[in-house]
Amino acid sequence: MNFNEFMEKLKSLNYENLYQDDFLLTWDKSQDELEAIFTVADTLRHLRENNISTKIFDSGLGISLFRDNSTRTRFSFTSACNLLGLEIQDLDEGKSQIAHGETVKETSNMISFMADIIGIRDDMYIGKGHTYMKNVSEYVQEGYKDGVLEQRPTIVNLQCDIDHPTQSMSDALHLINEFGGIENLKGKKIAMTWAYSPSYGKPLSVPQGIIGLMTRLGMDVVLAHPEGYEVMPEVEEVARKNAESSGGSFTKTNSMEEAFKDADIVYPKSWAPFAAMEKRTNLYGEGDLDGIKALEKELLAQNAQHKDWACTEEMMSLTKEGKALYLHCLPADITGVSCETGEVDATVFDRYRIPLYKEASYKPYIIAAMMFLQKVKNPEETLQKLMDQNKARLVR
Repeated sequence: MNFNEFMEKLKSLNYENLYQDDFLLTWDKSQDELEAIFTVADTLRHLRENNISTKIFDSGLGISLFRDNSTRTRFSFTSACNLLGLEIQDLDEGKSQIAHGETVKETSNMISFMADIIGIRDDMYIGKGHTYMKNVSEYVQEGYKDGVLEQRPTIVNLQCDIDHPTQSMSDALHLINEFGGIENLKGKKIAMTWAYSPSYGKPLSVPQGIIGLMTRLGMDVVLAHPEGYEVMPEVEEVARKNAESSGGSFTKTNSMEEAFKDADIVYPKSWAPFAAMEKRTNLYGEGDLDGIKALEKELLAQNAQHKDWACTEEMMSLTKEGKALYLHCLPADITGVSCETGEVDATVFDRYRIPLYKEASYKPYIIAAMMFLQKVKNPEETLQKLMDQNKARLVR
């Protein structure tokens, strides 16, 4: 699509409610709102690839708060802020007054005097991350209403305990471009499957984000895992309702082979059982370090019983014509490379390395599009101005 086609697409969508709103869960947004984000992401990419500046801010801050380690999402958020003209500021809780008992309400206001965006990653503890983000949202709204803040910074979920919207939206945009349009995803089978990892405690938000979003797009979504590796039942219910509305399907199986059979797309990824993540959250809350160590040992032993859950060449041969698109949020546990036995064979991973890197490359643009639509009242007009100004990003 060219720039004018992107603009025509935007004009056909109803997405006004994204303005001055937060982005916490994909299933809280309408279909038109999701498509608007995809379209603006592609438009911003188109402008940058044609050396046209996309800076809409002269000043301002994007606040980065990561409560878990990150490479891709951290750099994607920084890139997105820079793309639109915002400076980035990391909030290191260990170096702040939070360590001395400063409340969430106080912190939310103190960091927001000149902030336009707050990106938060809080994914490790069930019942905590999404709640924390909603609290920050409530407190900055209160600060804005009381006249403490000149502007109300908007919140972007960079991964919580429930959903990873910037990842699933990036994955979806990758598929949209790979298959030639969002309409071409209808009826495509995607296998979201658990895979063995020699580590424990990986968040549930990636598989939950995938089943929560891809069912919106009319896809046939299969969730596969060994018994005992269930995800949150409320997210499964979201996926079922989405599939009913979109004309797609949502099914579950305890067979990786069944999930891979005739699949168009596969997404083998390790995650910790929902019940175990709940238990771990409670143990951390109680400060029971011995209990945490015992749980980790138990979960590693449980994982070791399912080393056959791996994306091998044999497993890939079961997919549609043996050529399914392989997805992963990265980093993957690669057998014989990053670990002795892991999620995916080295030959499979190497064959899909370039598509995987392309998949990851959409995240900065997805985050930038979320921010753009949250802060800009007239997106079409603003994008047209950027195009007409034709200001070189790089002066050659």
